Amino acid sequence: MTTRRHFLHASAAVLAARSVRAQSPSPNDRLRVAVMGLGRGMDHIKGWMAVPNVEIAALCDVDSRRLASGAAAVAKAGQSPAPRLEADLRRLLEDREIDVLSIAAPNFWHAPATILACAAGKHVYVEKPGSHTGQEGEWMVAAAAKHRRLVQQGTQRRSLPAIREAIQRLGEGAIGTVRSARCWYDAARGPVTLKAGTAVPDWLDWPLWQGPCPDLPYLDGLVHYNWHWRWPYGGGELANNGVHMLDLALWGLDTCWAAKQDTPLTARTISATGGRYHFRDDQETPDTLVVSFDFGPCGAFFDNSSCSARKGADQHALVTFYGDGGSLALSSSGYRIFDPAGTQTAENTPPFDDRPHFQNLADAIRNGQPLHCDIATGQRSTRLCHLGTIAYRTRSALRCDPATGALQEHPEAQMLWSKDYRPGWEPTV
Repeated sequence: MTTRRHFLHASAAVLAARSVRAQSPSPNDRLRVAVMGLGRGMDHIKGWMAVPNVEIAALCDVDSRRLASGAAAVAKAGQSPAPRLEADLRRLLEDREIDVLSIAAPNFWHAPATILACAAGKHVYVEKPGSHTGQEGEWMVAAAAKHRRLVQQGTQRRSLPAIREAIQRLGEGAIGTVRSARCWYDAARGPVTLKAGTAVPDWLDWPLWQGPCPDLPYLDGLVHYNWHWRWPYGGGELANNGVHMLDLALWGLDTCWAAKQDTPLTARTISATGGRYHFRDDQETPDTLVVSFDFGPCGAFFDNSSCSARKGADQHALVTFYGDGGSLALSSSGYRIFDPAGTQTAENTPPFDDRPHFQNLADAIRNGQPLHCDIATGQRSTRLCHLGTIAYRTRSALRCDPATGALQEHPEAQMLWSKDYRPGWEPTV
């Protein structure tokens, strides 16, 4: 299946924002939040509890140990009453008093949980990448519009003041006409061994962990992180961390070129090269990958090395924009500007803090402030990850219609745009 008109990008975002304002609670009303997935979700608890007048009403995880740890964290923060604890998300969504579902479960849960939450009348904060396939991204945008819910994607640098300042300066011409953006991610991850034939631990609900995925045998070592490196569950480093960088790159390039084009930038050709070069182990996704995106007037490049930190390389910038008048480098929470000779001319690099992104969703619900990364905006960036993954897996260059973003005829690539689901779990919009 091909993509559709940028996931109804503009119309869905506007419809969701306009329709929610009339029925939003006042700033004094308490927001009751349920957090799903208590790995990264522990940071969601901290982020939401930093927002005034928010209650962590419920916690959801298929690991009973994590439920206990989450409840203890809420209690330690001084909240009373204690949150409700559930393994099954569907039970939580029956609670009409829950206002927001905050999703930090694995990637393959993002879209199904978001769609179910929207249908149940909940607003949503969903971690990156937000979808496991391109088709899911389309469904999420449609669900937010249909049910008139606000859905914030967790590419949280969209809410950081210094990053927002940097993007504004790009648009104002701080480095002249911007020609390209280079994204960089490196890590020193070790080999992964997954054991088949072992018993499922008593603390894990394995069928519920898989949820919407077709049933596969339990592999010891897969839960709670190494699912990232297996195609049925994750999207490798491109979907894990690359989405952060590509979101910044697309945001900056869009800002620079918006006044010169009638439509948002669309990747016209996508190519990828790389592989598993470091270990012969049980990972399926590449540990080394370079993906190129041609947008017509400009380009973006993602360079990843998961199993080699590449010490000594210029690794301090997540994204560097290159213009006719110099360069602008984004760090995790700020930026530096350089002239054409490489001399630094400006800097703003405060500490990282993701709490503003949670506050932004609360403000949008309570008083109609615009979301910094509504799901339509976020999925434009995630779409680049899906296209890059498909280019890698098919070992081919992809071509997209520059007007619509739709994949040109490529049967193998189009098959990877969607996936199969366990019976009864197919997302419905």
